[in-house]
Amino acid sequence: MAVSRVSEEELKEQRFFIQRVRAVTHLLGHQPLAYTHSYGCQQNVSDGEKIDGMLAEMGFGFTDSPENADLVLYNTCAVRENAENRVFGNVGALKHFKEKNPGMVVAVCGCMVQQEHIAQRMKQRFPFVDLIFGTHVQHRFPELLYGIYEKGERTVCIPDIDGVVAEGIPVRRSESFKASVPIMYGCNNFCTFCIVPKVRGRERSREPSEVISEVGKLVSDGYKEILLLGQNVNSYGKDKGISFPELLKGLDKFEGEYYVEFMTSHPKDCSHELIDVIADSRHISHHLHLPVQSGSDRILKLMNRHYDTAKYLELVEYAKSRIPDLQLTTDIIVGFPGETYEDFQMTLELMNRVGFDSAYTFIYSRREGTKAAEMDDPVPAEEKGRWFRELLEVQGSLGERAYERYVGTTMRVLCTGRGRTDETLLTGRSRQNIIVDFAGDDELCGRFVDVKITKALPWALKGELL
Repeated sequence: MAVSRVSEEELKEQRFFIQRVRAVTHLLGHQPLAYTHSYGCQQNVSDGEKIDGMLAEMGFGFTDSPENADLVLYNTCAVRENAENRVFGNVGALKHFKEKNPGMVVAVCGCMVQQEHIAQRMKQRFPFVDLIFGTHVQHRFPELLYGIYEKGERTVCIPDIDGVVAEGIPVRRSESFKASVPIMYGCNNFCTFCIVPKVRGRERSREPSEVISEVGKLVSDGYKEILLLGQNVNSYGKDKGISFPELLKGLDKFEGEYYVEFMTSHPKDCSHELIDVIADSRHISHHLHLPVQSGSDRILKLMNRHYDTAKYLELVEYAKSRIPDLQLTTDIIVGFPGETYEDFQMTLELMNRVGFDSAYTFIYSRREGTKAAEMDDPVPAEEKGRWFRELLEVQGSLGERAYERYVGTTMRVLCTGRGRTDETLLTGRSRQNIIVDFAGDDELCGRFVDVKITKALPWALKGELL
């Protein structure tokens, strides 16, 4: 598989544009302020940190209010319709700010506008948006922004390519002890409900040496939680002659106390080897996010998932046997086109059989350009809503029962901030990636502590600091 890597010459050119933008904004007489917001998945958040990194090098400071900004940028998500509607609403609200401050630059980027019909809608509906660019030209942001300042013309840059790998992009991390590290981009699976392959391109892996070097530096710099990102991390390295489990072994060798988490893991490529590496590791999280999507083999086939429930249950059984304290989470779609109530009941049966610790559940969202969008979808939204509420009741009960097994145990927890269940408490995550709330002082943030678990909730634990 050929991977288009951004050349050093191209990156040098972008560094040149960074300096040109600095020179332009210097003429404002004050430090320009940027307001940026990323919607959607962790990959988008990671992309947003790179955008912020480039902005910082271009001389921008940052503000929490678009009203006070010299540049507003929305990094968008295309996975569900609700996310797109929020973007349209928030972009529309900028018109008033732009009228008050005509020099404000408004930019929209990311997965949503990588779709040509959305980009054109954005261009026509919001004439005050200055810059629209897709996922494959993020590294060219300094060049595109300089063009806005230099020419004063609207720019739309949505190239129809399979994507690139750009190393060396500056990153402005939002936290001092938690970091996300993309290890691959794109997806080859073409699930019939998912637009990701069309907006992110085909799978392409980063060089293992560069991933290992980046994680090693993060550990030495004091980062305690490192999240590896990819649309399907189990496919990592197929274009590099290395497997994802082999990469994890390399990332487990650093000294110090840290966790390595990863998402998302596709069941069709999940292996016993991966589970064994997790079980035998010192630092890999005992959390496996394994999206099942449906408990009906007929629906799984319509979804183009390339596994059946028997394979999924075998993986779960093996994982639980090798990692007794495993936290198993999943994604489930309710109301996929053609799904019947009998199919939905099979999903509930699978949930009860597996006993997921938690589940990310969604009502099917039609995505233009996917095969599922062309399928008959006769079940009304009201009926899907009833199914969805039934599923939430089942998972709520399962989650609380699953977490009850930790009551009375002591867990090693990375403290991350104020409590999720109570603001008077601190919160953290265990090696199983379970939320744990407990009483303590703010100085514990960013440190590992031992907590005795005293109470189970459907989605979190409470405990006492030891």
